[in-house]
Amino acid sequence: MASTAPTGPVEIIGTGLVGTSIALACRRAGVEVLLTDVSSEHVRTASGLGAGRPRVPADRPQLVVVAVPPDRLGEEIVSALTASDAVVTDVGSIKSQPLAHVLAAVAEHEAARYVGSHPMAGSERSGPLAASASLFDGRPWAVVPHAAAAPSATALVRGLAELCGAVPLELEAAEHDRAVARTSHLPHLAAVLVAGRLAGVPPRDLALSGQGVRDVTRIAGSDPSLWEQIVTANAPAVLEVLGEVREQLDVLIAAVDAGERTALHDVLARGVRGTQAIPGKHGAPTRAMVAVFVAVPDHPGELARLFADAGASEVNIEDVRIDHDPGREVGQVELLVDEGRSQHLLDTLESRGWVTHR
Repeated sequence: MASTAPTGPVEIIGTGLVGTSIALACRRAGVEVLLTDVSSEHVRTASGLGAGRPRVPADRPQLVVVAVPPDRLGEEIVSALTASDAVVTDVGSIKSQPLAHVLAAVAEHEAARYVGSHPMAGSERSGPLAASASLFDGRPWAVVPHAAAAPSATALVRGLAELCGAVPLELEAAEHDRAVARTSHLPHLAAVLVAGRLAGVPPRDLALSGQGVRDVTRIAGSDPSLWEQIVTANAPAVLEVLGEVREQLDVLIAAVDAGERTALHDVLARGVRGTQAIPGKHGAPTRAMVAVFVAVPDHPGELARLFADAGASEVNIEDVRIDHDPGREVGQVELLVDEGRSQHLLDTLESRGWVTHR
């Protein structure tokens, strides 16, 4: 599909993590960036990071990117459409609700300049200081035109995604919202429920925490105020997937209560199939991977030495996780590698003095 690279200026409304990251990516490509935010401190911080300059009344942006919390998206998009003749996009995680707001508030010829979008990248951290020009590199970026959207506007928003290093994927608004409910909103709520069971637990019990509980709960540390907006804005799709989970939870409870191993196995095996369905690196099919665990002294230089020795094995490291031993100044590094290459990596590391296991 056609795309048009932005030539600028690009105005960013909302200089938090995502907005400032887009600004930095645009500046990396040499595009002029104008910054707007209700927080003058955020604008100063983003400007100091090299993300652009504050917008002044005489500026005429080519493209406006609205990067504000969900509750403010609709009104900010409408304001941007009526304030200039620029193409307007937003980067909110919900698309149906702001689109409905726009179509109800502006004339069709103005709505033609609006194309929603959603970069599938972020962090549990927030604010401009957490931003990075490389945040979107290689990540999917949903481009969500509507029936009245001008093809030129869609092309420009696709061009923004590509300029930021992302891979644009065109979807309809309802289709997008169903997809993110399943792949983003449900995982966040599941992490929240698991993490919530840890609040108030005796420290002696928490001393048994391993990497598994950290993996499952990491995203639960995100801003509750933001997530209450996201979940309520996408309530129909979120309720649908929560209902599916409730049904499976009832099956799981009944199987555990009755000691029905066949039913329990079916639930567990469905989870395995789900992990295998997630696209692998570069969108390729998931390959069989094995974790190689290495004990690493917890002081400077040891990780660098480990990676150098792993590199000498010529085995590609697909992922890395670190779990700290609460009782010793030692960390356990998990290196995820292709199943067929794990033994060679183990042999290489052990020959260089590392304590390993699989």
